[in-house]
Amino acid sequence: MDRITGIQLFVRVVETGSFSKAGADLGITQPTATKHVAALEERLGARLFHRSTRGVTPTEVGALYYEKCKAIQRDLEEADNLAALLQSRVAGTLRISTSVAFGRRVLTPMVLRFMREHPELSVDLSFDDRYVNLVEQGIDLAIRMGPMADSSLGARYLGINPWVLVASPAYLQRAGTPDHPQDLSRHACLVYSSVQGDDRWHFTTPQGEGVSVSVKGPLRSNNLSALLAAARAGMGLAALPWYVTHESVADGVVQPLLQDHTLPSQEIHAVFPSPKLVPSKVNRFIAFAQQQFPERWWLGAAP
Repeated sequence: MDRITGIQLFVRVVETGSFSKAGADLGITQPTATKHVAALEERLGARLFHRSTRGVTPTEVGALYYEKCKAIQRDLEEADNLAALLQSRVAGTLRISTSVAFGRRVLTPMVLRFMREHPELSVDLSFDDRYVNLVEQGIDLAIRMGPMADSSLGARYLGINPWVLVASPAYLQRAGTPDHPQDLSRHACLVYSSVQGDDRWHFTTPQGEGVSVSVKGPLRSNNLSALLAAARAGMGLAALPWYVTHESVADGVVQPLLQDHTLPSQEIHAVFPSPKLVPSKVNRFIAFAQQQFPERWWLGAAP
């Protein structure tokens, strides 16, 4: 029996005046309870109980030991209650990681709305397009795009991130408008270098067939905003997430192309270090985030 359980047993023996009742409270037999108290007395080198046919009563040493053990028990209960309270409250610091463009355009306004609903919470929000190890970096929650790779992490589905092919009217007037994905091989394409196989763009035809085309152009970048700026400036065609480009489309600065063909969409997941004992602040933020991705959510993303 560990020392904490031993303390609990000793306290119950004093309070009930019975080894059998104390043992029953802790789910052990009377002989086992008697044995553990005897072992405790031997370890302490002191007699803790007067034993008689009417029951047991603490000795002077036992009474003093009881007061100390009772104080320890109260401290343990307070610690347990504190841990349970912190686990259930939306308070403390929530550390969130996400990509740069998604964080700036989508997640930041979402986080600010959540913080207004939970004023006891502070947020540490970090942007990084590189893979972040949640455990090593002390991250509570990450928003990630694409398939889940690490099965040891906890994850919840949030929504879909669709992509669109765009170009400026000035570029299309100069270079022509592509009618089919294969036409892209003759166009200046602005390449997002953070996607695996980035020099090949993949489309699905209206008939559900896959089409892959090799692309090249004057600019490669791992930053989506830089590619959008280049497309707005008429430097070429860009495949971008809808949430990045929808404002520019609405303003007419760029326009969607090949709309009868679809680029691959990405799943959006909230990812956290472990699926077990998830803190309330993480669960509550995920539940909040799941409500922020209705159908065609990207048309409401902040510029």
